Amino acid sequence: MKPQPYSSLTERELFQRRHIGPDAAEQAAMLAELGVDSLDALIDEVVPASIRLGQALNLPEGCTEAEALARLAKIAARNKVFKSFIGMGYYDTHTPPVILRNVFENPAWYTAYTPYQPEISQGRLEALLNFQTMVADLTGMEIANASMLDEATAAAEAMTFCQRLAKSKSSVFFVARDCHPQTIEVVKTRAEPLGIEVVVGDPRRDLAGFECFGVLLQYPGTHGDLIDYRAVTEAAHAQGALVVVAADLLALTLLTAPGEFGADVAVGTTQRFGVPMGFGGPHAGYFATRDAFKRTMPGRLVGVSVDAHGRPALRLAMQTREQHIRREKATSNICTAQALLAIIAGLYAAYHGADGLKTIARRVHRLTATLAEGLRRLGYTVPTEAFFDTVTVESGKHTAVLHSLARAHAINLRAVSDTRIGVSFDETTTAADVEALWAIFAMGNATPAFAEVEAAVADAIPAQLARQSDFLTHPVFSLYRSETEMLRYLRRLADKDLALDRTMIPLGSCTMKLNATVEMIPVTWPEFGRLHPFAPHEQTAGYRELTRELEAMLCAVTGYDAVSLQPNAGSQGEYAGLLAIRAYHASRGEAQRDVCLIPSSAHGTNPASAQMVNMKVVVVACDAAGNVDVDDLKAKAEQHSDRLAAIMITYPSTHGVFEERVREVCDIVHAHGGQVYIDGANMNALVGLAQPGSFGGDVSHLNLHKTFCIPHGGGGPGVGPIGVKSHLAPFLPGHKAGELAGSGAVSAAPYGSASILPITWTYIALMGATGLKRATETAILNANYIATRLAPHYPILYTGPNGRVAHECIVDLRPIKDATGISGEDVAKRLMDFGFHAPTMSFPVAGTLMIEPTESEAKVELDRFIDAMLTIREEIRAVEEGRLDADDNPLKNAPHTAAALVGEWTHGYSREQAVFPRGIERDHATKYWPPVGRVDNVYGDRNLVCSCPPLSAYED
Repeated sequence: MKPQPYSSLTERELFQRRHIGPDAAEQAAMLAELGVDSLDALIDEVVPASIRLGQALNLPEGCTEAEALARLAKIAARNKVFKSFIGMGYYDTHTPPVILRNVFENPAWYTAYTPYQPEISQGRLEALLNFQTMVADLTGMEIANASMLDEATAAAEAMTFCQRLAKSKSSVFFVARDCHPQTIEVVKTRAEPLGIEVVVGDPRRDLAGFECFGVLLQYPGTHGDLIDYRAVTEAAHAQGALVVVAADLLALTLLTAPGEFGADVAVGTTQRFGVPMGFGGPHAGYFATRDAFKRTMPGRLVGVSVDAHGRPALRLAMQTREQHIRREKATSNICTAQALLAIIAGLYAAYHGADGLKTIARRVHRLTATLAEGLRRLGYTVPTEAFFDTVTVESGKHTAVLHSLARAHAINLRAVSDTRIGVSFDETTTAADVEALWAIFAMGNATPAFAEVEAAVADAIPAQLARQSDFLTHPVFSLYRSETEMLRYLRRLADKDLALDRTMIPLGSCTMKLNATVEMIPVTWPEFGRLHPFAPHEQTAGYRELTRELEAMLCAVTGYDAVSLQPNAGSQGEYAGLLAIRAYHASRGEAQRDVCLIPSSAHGTNPASAQMVNMKVVVVACDAAGNVDVDDLKAKAEQHSDRLAAIMITYPSTHGVFEERVREVCDIVHAHGGQVYIDGANMNALVGLAQPGSFGGDVSHLNLHKTFCIPHGGGGPGVGPIGVKSHLAPFLPGHKAGELAGSGAVSAAPYGSASILPITWTYIALMGATGLKRATETAILNANYIATRLAPHYPILYTGPNGRVAHECIVDLRPIKDATGISGEDVAKRLMDFGFHAPTMSFPVAGTLMIEPTESEAKVELDRFIDAMLTIREEIRAVEEGRLDADDNPLKNAPHTAAALVGEWTHGYSREQAVFPRGIERDHATKYWPPVGRVDNVYGDRNLVCSCPPLSAYED
């Protein structure tokens, strides 16, 4: 197949051309460099014939951008945006427009990668440090992480956290019955495989009857009640248990903080801090605890270190404690946070400040108290006496009528029971809303006067629970209160970072591809953003149509029979897939099957996920070519035949090649009664060419934030749906609170991060069957072009039988380090001086760089990257030959900041070589200047600071 010239493209093919970087002439030149006549010929050399699809994907052809948006608008219009008073941890909110436009809708923020390279991530790291400081301050805890996937999964992580740390050796986790129902469900799902018994009850009455290792409390309760938990906390500690409090951050501006009444862990969501409900997500959960527990805390942690010049610099601290790095020793599989949403929440707090947040909270509380008093005057019993923003009303025989009247006025109330209704207020609630609710509950009778009731009503927060301590006292929460100052602050932060809007991010295994603007537009439509995840079904017809269509699209791509969109990260998808396998074996009377075979090259989340479902990890060796050692696999499958549950493989392999014997691997496992889990991390090399569900896979998760164009957002959001063959379909995640059939819930919302699913729907609709296949072929072309051009200068570690790579390649720097002392880290940092983000370092092999260019990068950008790598190789050669000092050279000192150029220059190479190395354009206007020098990782881990340092620390 010859590349098509631009002039011959039809209107419907234009988006495909815009998504795919190299044009026809560039592809022809690249193919010539590879010595092949066509893209088809290259694919024949790369992808084994044994797994190739014999026909096109069962998808329509692509449409235009205007057609896609018009179709999506019709779908969105089927959603009914009612005023929500449902609560349950989800609230309407006002996203400050300055944050909406300059962060949420800004590719400088949403196309950034996880800040593993701190020198080029100082802006988003500062924003995440603000988030950590905000959470720690409001919860009264000593340390907070950089976000969790949602409140329910944060609570589930807290449960296993407590089990590891508590003095009690009990297997019981006590959950207060007034926790949000979705939280209880996710906790139960997490507990069952681990043998943890979840007991739900009233902690004030029932806790004494159980010995437990942990207690989960909701504060305020799901029905609104405010309870003084000091006595419960003391009782739990007396029996050696730890206490987790799921707390509402807006309420904590007025309430005593959990850390101040003895809680050991605080978890929750920051959704109401400026992040739309979005039918359930994405939102940033939080996790805060005591400083003594920091090395056991799940998730990411931003800390303060110093750079090579002694200046403060931020970084992800203690990365070796991250669960996906610890592999089979892990207690959690978290590898994704909700960075973009955490950044928005932290900036929301910075924009409003402590006074602004308290003003919002007081207004919400006064309106709630006024509502309750007016309902009492209407003759209703409101049993919620102490509350913040939520009350429960005894509606008796009028319950169904009241719900019907409310919906007739485009209002949703919470159906607590057949005789009770719940009402929750938020920052968007007004006096007019209170009057509208009174009119509904009055059912045609007269209503009280708002001003008179509001003036007479007392607050409903008990004096002993009123907050006395200060919070958000750091200057960052008071400096940017005007829009002008906030706008400039956001610009300064964004300018410190490298994202896809500035440069290629050539990270292997991470697929940093184009997030087209047209795909992003629907995310902020109110028809998608303002729906509560538990809104009545008749109001969510658009979302249900969208999810049905997207599930069908993903089935067509993967060859699977059913898909669940609930997992809100790739790690959650792995977990859900293994739960499905576990439940399937149990349904057949084979619950003893608990061995999971995992190749030594696997992603670190694979063994961590297996641990979470209580499977025993058995490592399978890889051969010298990086493939699964089939003989070792046969031996271990035979050895564990009676207990074999699954194998987890990544395809193409983590080493970046298509293994020829993948069908044989699947057949061996199936022959011994196991299931095949195919990690979808490298799906960008398969779409349109091969289907995991057709060559032996039983289940796969898909990273929609990789192959399917949802942005990485600086380390989240992500979506990790799973596809399964029909026999596993009954065991896909369900959701009782969301009335979704299936097994236990793995995420707080029925459809996980629903509001970003339109991105993937739009991408697939625009590309169509032909475009998706061409994207995959071009990704393979781009990777092989880079590998071929670099091969004479750097060893390429693994290739397939024809000397080709898949969609990524591994550059082996170990011989260079042995000869010169120049490491992969030195090369990675030096690339920053050229304006590039580093490739993936030391994964899957220590001392290497894994490069993945994606199909979205044009030849000019690939050549710019290659030229940078060749210039760096010349600098390494200068070290080899003694022309550059082994310790004082541009690589060891990289990256070079503008500040380092001021004053005396003591290095044995020129300033010009430092900041404008050969091959980089000498354009001061477009030059990227790293804001800090190389960050000292060891210092940061030994001198951990995980909240905002004083501004004086940044002064010269």
